[in-house]
Amino acid sequence: MAKRIAVVLFNLGGPDDLDAVQPFLFNLFNDPAIIDLPNPFRWLLARFISFRRAPVAKKIYSHLGGKSPLLELTGHQAKALENVLGDVGDVKCFIAMRYWHPMTVQAAEEVAQFAPDEIVLLPLYPQFSTTTTGSSLTEWSRAAEVVGLSVPTKAICCYFDDDQWIDAQVDGIKGVLAEIDVNETVRILFSAHGLPKKIVDRGDPYQRHVEGTVSGIVKELAPDQDWAICYQSRVGRLEWIGPSTENELERAADDGVQVIVVPVAFVSEHSETLVELDIEYRELAEKLGISGYHRVPAVGVNEKFISGLSQLVKRALNQNNTMCSGTKDGQRRCETALSKCPLQV
Repeated sequence: MAKRIAVVLFNLGGPDDLDAVQPFLFNLFNDPAIIDLPNPFRWLLARFISFRRAPVAKKIYSHLGGKSPLLELTGHQAKALENVLGDVGDVKCFIAMRYWHPMTVQAAEEVAQFAPDEIVLLPLYPQFSTTTTGSSLTEWSRAAEVVGLSVPTKAICCYFDDDQWIDAQVDGIKGVLAEIDVNETVRILFSAHGLPKKIVDRGDPYQRHVEGTVSGIVKELAPDQDWAICYQSRVGRLEWIGPSTENELERAADDGVQVIVVPVAFVSEHSETLVELDIEYRELAEKLGISGYHRVPAVGVNEKFISGLSQLVKRALNQNNTMCSGTKDGQRRCETALSKCPLQV
């Protein structure tokens, strides 16, 4: 009899209507991986921030029909992954969103009903951060205990340098390059979600992983290609890693170059690509006088990306170590991330 394999896809989640915006934001800021304060201070601060930010966030989601498209798009990725994992056994993909439905405990309940022989936890975050993959793994551990789910489980920590993830990004970039006038200098801006600098200073490998992804991509581009890494979505008064995407757009305007923006840490379209990159930064680029502003789509269900995920799952199933599967050429990808992984044994 074929083994029953549950693959759990982790992602951030997003509000499914405008009324859900404020509670979604509260769940986000009440996560100790995001705001490292003891309760009741974190709870109170999360209430305050979500109340203050909700009106702005509602305007953002109004551009998207009043809800986030992330769940639907993750569903497409789940189905595509199931289709290519058919040779492994009886494989079913489940979606666990961190801050809105389907929440992690709901996913754990559905996995328990499926009664798998093995579970593979697969974050849709190519680069490891304590604020994303780390938080999701912690929540999964809690949820599995709540529902009494005790099944051999393997977790994929990261795949920032995976060949097929890199190839999928390169395909998108080359597709945009083929459609634009390259007689004028083009600068590629690899834009990733930012993090407060203090989180990186504590050992979070996210920034290094983003740089690793970009390093892999630029090796496949023309050797004289102009490029830069930048970070978007800064909130609050803390110092964040940089340079910011806004600052890089200003520099591109000063240098008289057009830009191609690549969402280098996002695998699906959502508010930060469809609104922040496509609307807000495009308007800024036009205001600055940038002659060409182009955006590479998120990889979504790109065949190479989905194939890469399937290979990661298969590799995890074939490894003896129980947790934090994620190797390349025999070397662990996550480096210091291993010490941050709540499932590490």
